[in-house]
Amino acid sequence: MSFADIHSVPLYMNIIKVFSLALIAFVFAMLWTPILTGFLYRYGVRAKIKTRSVDGKEAPIFYSLHKDKAGTPLMGGLLIWVTVLIMALVLRLLKILFGGIWVDWDFLSRSQTWLPMFALVATGILGVVDDVKTTRGMGSNKGGGVRFLYRFWWLFMIALAGGLWFFYKLDFNSIHLPGFGDLEIGWWYIPFFVFVILATAISSNETDGLDGLNGGVLLTAFSVFGVIAFVQHRIDLSVFCAVIVGSLLAFLWFNINPARFFMGDTGAISMGTALGVVAMVTKSAFILPIVCFIYVLESMSVIVQLTSKKLWGRKIFLSSPFHHHLQALGWPENKVVMRFWILSGVTGIVGLIVGIFGMGK
Repeated sequence: MSFADIHSVPLYMNIIKVFSLALIAFVFAMLWTPILTGFLYRYGVRAKIKTRSVDGKEAPIFYSLHKDKAGTPLMGGLLIWVTVLIMALVLRLLKILFGGIWVDWDFLSRSQTWLPMFALVATGILGVVDDVKTTRGMGSNKGGGVRFLYRFWWLFMIALAGGLWFFYKLDFNSIHLPGFGDLEIGWWYIPFFVFVILATAISSNETDGLDGLNGGVLLTAFSVFGVIAFVQHRIDLSVFCAVIVGSLLAFLWFNINPARFFMGDTGAISMGTALGVVAMVTKSAFILPIVCFIYVLESMSVIVQLTSKKLWGRKIFLSSPFHHHLQALGWPENKVVMRFWILSGVTGIVGLIVGIFGMGK
């Protein structure tokens, strides 16, 4: 097959589109990182290490493990979702102004990427507000920041809006059980959608506690769902995932230990929310716990810890989430992160296999 023949084959062009835009996202994010880091350092958007856990009690173990990271800039997650937003808007503008080849490179579409993009940006703005309040010591939360309950309701409203859009505008009313097929659940689809989005967003936020940890887990997850979207011929959604992957690679370049900046709620909440929406678009919500097994592990450790402290007045783990427990046991930070990355890669492959072979027609 000649190079000219390749251009007539949609499959090859779609593959080129996915990988090319992922590469462009990586390069673009790398190029504007100095602007972002300069802004964060100049305006003092820097992390303050919490001395209390979510239940308001002292957390001396957590503080001792992370006190040396005080002053590292927050809001590094801007690098990811702002890159995605700019690329989407620029490509749409080029399509409107010039048409031609640019029509094929635009990846904004009503049925595939409008809602993931909306969720990404809306929750990213929520994260910005929380991070700014945290660094300024503002807000009703102890130590600064938006109180968890307020963040929860903001996330809930965004998830509810998404569920209503999927149900009434896109006619989604069923869930897919890998290997068994679709199960129609009617209006129950809306609360199911809300649960998936909230669980993924909150779990992402809990996992974002060590340099590079959540970024690596998200990199695997968006890669897996990008492949699933491609296999389902949802090319625009696959490109959306690929652009996030490219941006995440640039972010990880600067986020690995010692981190140049932290993801912050700006990135953790927005990435988790977008991931949940992508899973719902691809009807792959039931493989999400497999692909993101790390999220399940981290969230369950928090639930178990809080429940035990509430009911019996004692801790199960030295510190939670689980990655902090491993640190408290003496594991070096890089060892925890690398092993979680490996585990995430393995469960990602398992989830991909289950997702594709359990897809059916």
